[in-house]
Amino acid sequence: MQRREATSNVHALEGIAVTRDSSDLFLSQRQYSIDLLTRAGMLDCQPSRTPVDTSSKFSSEGEIFHDPTLYRSLTGALQYLTITRPDISYAVQQACLYMHDPRVPHFNHVKRILRYLKGTLDHSLHINHSSPTTLTAYSDADWAGCPETRRSTSGYCVFLGNNLISWSSKRQLTVSRSSAEAEYRAVAHAVAETVWLRQLLVELHRPVSQATVIYCDNISAVYMSGNPVQHRRTKHIEIDIHFVRDKVALGEVCVLHVPTTAQFADIFTKGLATTPFTKIRFSLNVVEPTIETAGGC
Repeated sequence: MQRREATSNVHALEGIAVTRDSSDLFLSQRQYSIDLLTRAGMLDCQPSRTPVDTSSKFSSEGEIFHDPTLYRSLTGALQYLTITRPDISYAVQQACLYMHDPRVPHFNHVKRILRYLKGTLDHSLHINHSSPTTLTAYSDADWAGCPETRRSTSGYCVFLGNNLISWSSKRQLTVSRSSAEAEYRAVAHAVAETVWLRQLLVELHRPVSQATVIYCDNISAVYMSGNPVQHRRTKHIEIDIHFVRDKVALGEVCVLHVPTTAQFADIFTKGLATTPFTKIRFSLNVVEPTIETAGGC
């Protein structure tokens, strides 16, 4: 991709650099990342291609980390970095689960995130101002992913036109009895977010006329969103079912199936290998700026 003329402007707000030209915005926290690496003594570390080791599962086992204050400080700083770096949301969410009692493996995980940041310092969140006003969301769940509690992780991302505007990676509050239940809970979370965003756009005088499409890779969850028959085995998630179905009936939401290979929300629920991770990161518009800049925050 060719670089544009060096006509960009750079503004800084709360540690976020906003680089713009005639058609695009790039939101970056490059200097914040450098400061964080410096604080951790990892400015010269070996970069990692992904923020999560796919071969390991997190648990409360392992030797107690000798400096829990440092762990909490670095993890809290990483939380702020997810404002412009949705690609590290899952990794940071996993680190946050153990802030009360960090172990050595947990700190190694934090260092893995920092090594990944070292190799992607120039990546920014790309926003295009000419994008159409339509809402699209991707929802996913990692069923029973926690080896200790067997609770699932929900993840979603919401696009306004081609722009990523909202995302989440969160451990579910209860244990799901099936993958369909875990996926449906994730769908309900995504629907709740899009309902709020639709109302916000109305208040901003930019209402969305078309139904919000929610993509889910679990066929059973898609079926439950439109099936008016209440089965006995789904009564324990009745509130979520009625909430989603009401929005579907009102024409505000449409839940459709998407192949797992095209499920962008995967990056918010589990660790991925380098190739799928890189592809999804690009689809989330986390890219290196294609414009010449005179500096940044």
